[in-house]
Amino acid sequence: MAILWPYMRDKFFEQLKSIWFIVAYLLFFQVVVLGLPIVYSSMIAAGMTIVVFGLMFFMEGLRIGLMPLGETLGAVLPRNATLPLILLFAFLLGFGATFAEPAIAVLRAAGAGVQPGDAPLLYSLLNDFSAQLVACVGVGVGFAVLLGVLRFFYGWSLKYLIVPGILLLVAVTLFAHYNPILQPVLGLAWDCGAVTTGPVTVPLVLALGVGVCRIVGEGDTKHAGFGIVTLASLFPILAVMILAFFHYYAKDYYGEQNYQGAPVINEVTALLPKAKKSEQGNVSEKDFQKFLKNPKLNDDYEIYFQGGEKQLVDGRIHLADVTVVLEKKKVFESGVVAGESWDPETSIISTMMTAIKDALRAIVPLCLFLFISLKLIVRDSLRNLDEILIGVGFAVVGMGLFLGGILLGLTPLGTQLGSNIPATFTAITPWGVEGVEGPLYESSNVGKMVAILFGFFLGYGATLAEPALNALGDTVEKITVGAFRKRLLMQSVATGVAIGIGMGVCKIAFNIPLALLLIPPYLLLVILTIISDETFVNIAWDSAGVTTGPITVPLVLAMGLGVGANIPGVIDGFGVLALASVGPILTVLLVGLVVTSPQSLDAKSAA
Repeated sequence: MAILWPYMRDKFFEQLKSIWFIVAYLLFFQVVVLGLPIVYSSMIAAGMTIVVFGLMFFMEGLRIGLMPLGETLGAVLPRNATLPLILLFAFLLGFGATFAEPAIAVLRAAGAGVQPGDAPLLYSLLNDFSAQLVACVGVGVGFAVLLGVLRFFYGWSLKYLIVPGILLLVAVTLFAHYNPILQPVLGLAWDCGAVTTGPVTVPLVLALGVGVCRIVGEGDTKHAGFGIVTLASLFPILAVMILAFFHYYAKDYYGEQNYQGAPVINEVTALLPKAKKSEQGNVSEKDFQKFLKNPKLNDDYEIYFQGGEKQLVDGRIHLADVTVVLEKKKVFESGVVAGESWDPETSIISTMMTAIKDALRAIVPLCLFLFISLKLIVRDSLRNLDEILIGVGFAVVGMGLFLGGILLGLTPLGTQLGSNIPATFTAITPWGVEGVEGPLYESSNVGKMVAILFGFFLGYGATLAEPALNALGDTVEKITVGAFRKRLLMQSVATGVAIGIGMGVCKIAFNIPLALLLIPPYLLLVILTIISDETFVNIAWDSAGVTTGPITVPLVLAMGLGVGANIPGVIDGFGVLALASVGPILTVLLVGLVVTSPQSLDAKSAA
């Protein structure tokens, strides 16, 4: 322990530094700005602690287990295998790495809050066809890695792949935007691009790209690995949209003639207020006399239905022989913590056991594939087998702890904050407690601006805390020979993500269609990509990948879904991650144009 403790301590605090700001900022905003308590405080604290330990083991497992396997294959494969075999391996690597991404588990659980009547196709994709959805994302990543390796073999410019790809995605997005069934799927599809570029996929495909470039390149490997991450975030979007089109025309999604899924039994009862447990109300005699004079309901009252028969007839809820009870809403009493400290329906043992099983299903098949490829295809011996096996074990334990910690800590925190953010501009029942809170500002537009600013500063701080951004900054400063400084890149990326998440909150708060916020910046990106230097094109497009870290993705996804679920008229909260990805590409390309301008270069030369 005397030998291991300093090492473990450094790794623990390294991961703690990457998440402390996000957690502290969320707690500050909910308790101080919104004036709302933290529900399930002990469970969230335990979950966040487990997340830190999980990330510590997981990242170390990647470093000493999965990464050496990927680097060995990337270095040996181009020498010992034919091009078709290399491309097949690249596809299978991208496909398998997708299932090992921690954020995929969050995506699987995202369908719980979608109402089938509001978005039937989106509901079916997330529930009835969830396995197909994840498989399509994997196919998209696999094809992207295949294309990225092919690009290195033939020396294609990244521009020739990005520009047609973006124009195709814009056309598909426009088509879906004007279809009421397909439109809700857009947010899910674009968010899938951000989910895929996580801590498993990025290191493995970069290792493969570096290895291929060293063998097939002509000595210039400064762009080694660049571009694959970009393609791995674009092709899953197209794959998910193709899946949506298939089920749309097959008419086998919820509510259609060929639907084979289980009926939503609680659809009617979910729309009705729950029966009051306590028989003692809080309506005074004065309130009652006021109601008799003017029997018109206002926001001070809640309606409960007791007994009788409830039916769904012709799109309406019919209530027969029921007792209607009116009760005044309770005024919310603030505090730092409220309610139970632990969700009584959540067992830490069963949660962690499920998480470990998911980790085994994700990590072990990927490692077996890499090991078999090394033995049968490359026919090379595996060096440092003991270290690699320990690394794989660390990765499994780490991913299991991480997934369990997400369920116990990060998801409840993100969901309840997302559910409470609308209190800035509308009256809500705070998440997990009784009473009514808000609006905090008389003007709803002012309240929405506060919510947007919250998203802006969350994106800015969370991005600067991403360890991958520091590594990218060092690489970029070296590639550009100091023209694009590390600090400048980090500020550019953080500002872009901040603008993106702010726009994502704006999209939900004002219920703006996602296509209207995505298409203009991507069309601008096409122009900027064409006129920019190849080096900055590679840097800018891959910079979006480092922003979607293991903490940011689940948190922003849970927060967006929480906000969307509590604003009337908003079907879902997808799309925030998509906007968070386009922001840094824009800012880095714009800064790159300034850095490479003749005036800027002359000034640097004079200095």
